Amino acid sequence: MSVQPQRAQSRTEEKPVNAITEAIIGAAMRVHTALGPGLLESAYEVCLCHELVKLGYSVQRQVPLPVIYDSVRLDAGYKIDIIVDNLVIVELKCVERIIGVHEAQVLSYLKLSGKSVGLLINFHVRHLRDGIRRFVEGQNWQ
Repeated sequence: MSVQPQRAQSRTEEKPVNAITEAIIGAAMRVHTALGPGLLESAYEVCLCHELVKLGYSVQRQVPLPVIYDSVRLDAGYKIDIIVDNLVIVELKCVERIIGVHEAQVLSYLKLSGKSVGLLINFHVRHLRDGIRRFVEGQNWQ
């Protein structure tokens, strides 16, 4: 499945994206409350997708993300965990702590996909609010 670059969001599109990210976070919190920390990432992924589908969102899992180089689509092995409503990238982790490489992964996926908003959610935390980071393409590079 190809992921096409999309234009930058206008102000009128921000509200739907914000509503989507809020719904994703709410669904992730329900999953975390039910399952707690300690499972494999794949378990949280299928449960989160189930929650989002119940809410009426379009969900894609494990979406291949090619690199376009020299006008050629190249498979670099990238896979986006979840794309919601073809607007928001969700990268899931189950790690002791989020480090720079995890953040760089989300920012790279945003850049390569042309999407503007991504969430990094680490389920290996006691309180999920401590494991969530929101990224906006172009605003999080340090």
